This record gives sequence, C-alpha cells and structure tokens, in this order.
Amino acid sequence: MSLASGYLFLIFAIILGISSNGFLKATDSFTNIYPTIFCILSIIACIYCLSKAMAIIPVGFTYATYGGLTITAVTIFGIFKYNQTPNIFGVIGISLIIVGVILLNTLGKTN
Repeated sequence: MSLASGYLFLIFAIILGISSNGFLKATDSFTNIYPTIFCILSIIACIYCLSKAMAIIPVGFTYATYGGLTITAVTIFGIFKYNQTPNIFGVIGISLIIVGVILLNTLGKTN
C-alpha cells in the first residue's frame, strides 16, 4: 500500500472516530438501541482504519494525529450540537493540541 492510502485510512479513522464519539451522548448510557449500534459499528470501523493506517504511517504520528484531530473535532461538535462551550483553559488546551499535531507532522518526522 502507498503512503497516500495510509493517509486516506487515517482520514477515514478520524471521521469515524468523530462520528462515534460525537454521538456517544445520544446513546444515553447505551439504553437507546439505534445510537448504540451506530456508535459500536463506527468505532469498530474506526479501529480497523486506524490499524490499516498504522501499517503504513509510523504509529506515533498516526495516533497523535488521530487523537488530536478527533479531540478537537468532538469538542467543536459538542459546542454546536450540545451547546457545551469550553472555558478559556479548554480553548488554550485545544489550541495546544492543534499546535502539537502540526509540529509533530511537520517537524517531527522519523524514518
């Protein structure tokens, strides 16, 4: 597989991770069956895509990118869907995560 397919799997993993985590609240502690099934299936597909990405891209970069972008996107999702606005420390933390992912992916390349 090529590097481009690794990044494509990473993008799919991020999208699926955002979907699964973003709608986890709708499961109501796994008592609502349809959101629960959606979350379970999407997290399984997410882990599959993440494992395929890690077969091509170094593990540290893959997981840091996945984690950072998923956390950031789910926070933004929570702002719009559930009206959960983070305080100043949350905004600073999310900003540092984004800066960390950018630094890791631009300056922290390994063989």
